Amino acid sequence: MTLATTGTSPAAVYPRYLHCLAEADEPAAIEVARELLDAGVPADRVLLDLVAPAQAEVGERWARNEWSVAQEHAATHVSERVVAAIAGYADARGDRGRIVVACMDGEWHALPARLVAEVLRLQGWQVTFLGASVPAAHLVSYLHRHDAYAVALACALPMRLPHAHRMIEACRRSDVPVVVGGRGFGADGRWARRLGVAWAPDGPAAADLLADERALRAAAPADLAHLADDEYASLVSRRGELIDSALVDLAQRMPATRDYTPAQLDSTVSDLGYILDFLAAALYVDDGSLFTEFVDWLVTILASRGVPAVAVGATLRHYAGALRDFPRAEAFLAASSVSLPVSGQGTFPPEA
Repeated sequence: MTLATTGTSPAAVYPRYLHCLAEADEPAAIEVARELLDAGVPADRVLLDLVAPAQAEVGERWARNEWSVAQEHAATHVSERVVAAIAGYADARGDRGRIVVACMDGEWHALPARLVAEVLRLQGWQVTFLGASVPAAHLVSYLHRHDAYAVALACALPMRLPHAHRMIEACRRSDVPVVVGGRGFGADGRWARRLGVAWAPDGPAAADLLADERALRAAAPADLAHLADDEYASLVSRRGELIDSALVDLAQRMPATRDYTPAQLDSTVSDLGYILDFLAAALYVDDGSLFTEFVDWLVTILASRGVPAVAVGATLRHYAGALRDFPRAEAFLAASSVSLPVSGQGTFPPEA
């Protein structure tokens, strides 16, 4: 195997590879990856420097409304096939302990976790990849039946943090150490630290952490004393009621919403629910920045679809009024809406 040349590097072939994803051209995408491998580029660098950033761009194109959901799904499928081809080419056979890699229950973004699994395999670990949305009880049952050295859990969405914590604790009760990763824990892992669990920003860092059992088990205890105020649990129990009241408020402010098709209504309900789910997660870790970052992202997404920021601001103010007895939630809602307009026309996306 020869060393990679300057002209044959992940950066050099990135535009061509991204074009393959745009065209959903699986054979061509695999060929791009194989060219790098044949030129001597290590398999982990192909995964981390080509596949990972290209998939991030796929997500950005969907967020900018440049690609449809169907295009994003097609590109993701191609990326998954490329990862499988790279894994087959490398044919790594680890002799270190078994690592179980899984996504949180309700978490369907499995490709980042798959990339971590393959990097760990290339580092010599025996890896079992359980895929997307693994229920905690099923994961624990698997751990009881198989001798795992550690569990690596992935979470892409911060709104899943309460579920993540329950899954982490379930693994620990089985005396299996846990390492977590993914954007759901914050870019710097701050919400992983709040949950008292070891965090790694990427596959190589996860491999280093797993190699040091003392560091793996050395995370400080979870810091969740604030949950004693019961705001999180009460908000979750009122979720349906709050969505219904927000729909009534929308109908009063925007009579056109009364004529929404079932698909448009489902889209609106989903958005109203996501706001509450992210607010609940912010309450769980007691960090208003989690909710503010989500609102900023939501406003950007909706703006790309022709929905004005005033729509989000009005709904945040409605929720704040409904949650006057929830001081932390009210403060998070107020902080996230301070830069949003207070008047104008608009509502959530009527996507057919």
